[in-house]
Amino acid sequence: MLWGATAFVKTKDIWAEFMETRRRSLVKAVIWNVIGIVSMTLVGLLATGSASLGGKMALINTVIGFGCYLIYERVWSNIHWGRRG
Repeated sequence: MLWGATAFVKTKDIWAEFMETRRRSLVKAVIWNVIGIVSMTLVGLLATGSASLGGKMALINTVIGFGCYLIYERVWSNIHWGRRG
């Protein structure tokens, strides 16, 4: 019986390594969106010749993408398909 309880604890610890906290998802989303803002501003600048317009385009894209990414990550964190454990 003791071995079974120990195995359960180890399995639970391993499973915890694959779970993400909301804070981790948020930090990942912020970093990803900073990268996106910079790249979209450059694309907007090259496409329009205006850094201001490029920045506005990047900001709009980032706000939409940020919200979608957070929702997407949280939905997938609740889907157990394809996980081992």
